[in-house]
Order: sequence, then structure tokens, then C-alpha cells
Amino acid sequence: MDDLNGNGISGKQFLVVGATGELGSRIAGELSSRGAELTLSGRDQEKLGALAGRLGAQCIAADLTLPGGPAGIVDALDGQPLDGVVYAAGVVAFGALAELDDDTLDELLLTNFVGYARLLRAVLPRLEKGGQVVQISAVVADSPTAGMAAYSASKAALSAFGKAAALELRRSGVRVLDVRPPHTETGLATRPIDGQAPRLPQGKDPDAVARRIVDAMAAGERDLPSSSFD
Repeated sequence: MDDLNGNGISGKQFLVVGATGELGSRIAGELSSRGAELTLSGRDQEKLGALAGRLGAQCIAADLTLPGGPAGIVDALDGQPLDGVVYAAGVVAFGALAELDDDTLDELLLTNFVGYARLLRAVLPRLEKGGQVVQISAVVADSPTAGMAAYSASKAALSAFGKAAALELRRSGVRVLDVRPPHTETGLATRPIDGQAPRLPQGKDPDAVARRIVDAMAAGERDLPSSSFD
């Protein structure tokens, strides 16, 4: 039986990055309700502190877009081993490719992919055998969408990086769970870093999505495509 199967989440140490986001905070809450010990990270110190207080968690404020941000999170753990890492940080932008500016492209790639790659590189020595990494990508990783070319590419890069890392980590016993949820009502589409969202269909309930993700973690799943949330 895998270390995180059944009630194995209880008492395990998890780092949740992007914990102040709507989905990240729900995943953190679900893990906490199942007895996990949490360290939370995000950019907004005030929101992070409030969430950590409610969940009885440690918190580490960090900016993932800075070169030393991801490694700084790991350094702040001060040698604490981890049983799992959840990367739930992300930003979105809308608009035609011809209108994409460099600052928007840079922030999309730094937050959605590069920050994750740097974090995974830094955190590997802290992961216990039998632990796992959970990466929150998006349905556009499988189905790139017009008007969201750079966002689609950043999420596809995140997904591909983690899948390749999973092959390298098999021998060490660390699993990678690639999550590609459909549109979810987190409000992210109302807070783009550029552009304006098109009219979108009703999204999934974020609480249900968070529960499904934590269920997958507990069951030792390795792939969670959008169809898994139907």
C-alpha cells in the first residue's frame, strides 16, 4: 500500500504553494481536515497569515517570479522533510497572440511553469520516499485554446515537465500527480493579468474539484485529466 493511501494523509507533512488562491486554499483546507500538517506559501502575506491561522499551519511568503523565490521557500523549511508538495500557483491572460506583450508572457511563464520547475528542483532532497508532487495544470494543456495561446503553452509546459520528472523519480519512490481540471469557478478568469475573458460556460464547483484532487492524492493516482471531474 502506498504511503498516502487511505488515511495515510493524516500526520503527513505537505507544502502547498499558491495557497492563497481559491483552489489552493481549498486543497489546503481539505488536507488539513484529513489530518495533514501543512506549510503554506503565497505572495499575499496578509491572506497567507489569515489562512495559516485558520488551519493551524506554518506559512512562508514568497514571490515565485523571482529567481530565488522557489528555493527560498525550501530554505525557509529549515531542514524539515516533506511527504508531499502541491503546486497550485497560477495566473491567466486573454487576448490574441499579436497583442501579447513581453511582460504578460514573462509573468505567465514564470508563475505557471518556471517557478514550478525551480521549486521541484529545490524540494527534491526534502521529499521522503513514498511522497508525492501534485501539479495543478489545466484542461488547456491538452486542448490549447485560441485567445489563450501563451496561457495554454505555460500550462502545457508545466504538465510536460512534471510527466518527464515522474519518469526520473520512479526509482526514488516519489510520485507526480498531474492535474488538468476543466474550467472551475475560482474567479481566476475575472482577475487576468491582461485581456478580458470571453463568455465562459458554468465552471466546476471549486470545493468539489479540491476534494477530487485530495482523493486522488490519497489513492495514489498519477494522472487526473479534465474528464476525471465529470
